[in-house]
Amino acid sequence: MDYDNLPSLDQLESELKREKHKKNYGQALRSTIFTLIVVAAAAILVVVLFLPVLQITGNSMSPTVKNNDIVAALKKKVYEPGDVIAFYYNNDVMVKRVVATGGDVVTIDADGVVYVNGTMLREDYITEKNAGVSDIEYPYTVPSDTYFVLGDNRYMSIDSRVSQIGCIDKSLIAGKLILRVWPLNRMAIID
Repeated sequence: MDYDNLPSLDQLESELKREKHKKNYGQALRSTIFTLIVVAAAAILVVVLFLPVLQITGNSMSPTVKNNDIVAALKKKVYEPGDVIAFYYNNDVMVKRVVATGGDVVTIDADGVVYVNGTMLREDYITEKNAGVSDIEYPYTVPSDTYFVLGDNRYMSIDSRVSQIGCIDKSLIAGKLILRVWPLNRMAIID
């Protein structure tokens, strides 16, 4: 036996430490990757089920949200007048403001002034009143479990004033817009 070529005790200890380090590194790497996958899956579920992120197309809700803004919405069971909601219409997502709910009576006069149950709405969020395009008869009673919605840019908006769109059934609502996330210089909570 050749005792001169045997590794020293220090070399053996160093080799054992290296092997232990490799094993610990592999376990830590697998654990980190697993954690990242679980977090990513949870984030995707939250976004899909509870907090959809949407890109605005068009200017019917200007100045509240504008074309190409990216917004986050929150799914709720009940929406209230004043809420800005996203809903599905003909495989598209539209964004409008709830002005009345099931059972309310809506009237819009020739000057674009909106009345709900005989009370004039205070609409600080619009820049110009406009009767816009409408083919429904006023006073109009909102069917139960639906929402009467209008765009903030009344001149450009096609909304519940047009029978083709009509009132929005709650099953079609993606959520209430809560935050503009893009562009960054206009990031803000949506009222």
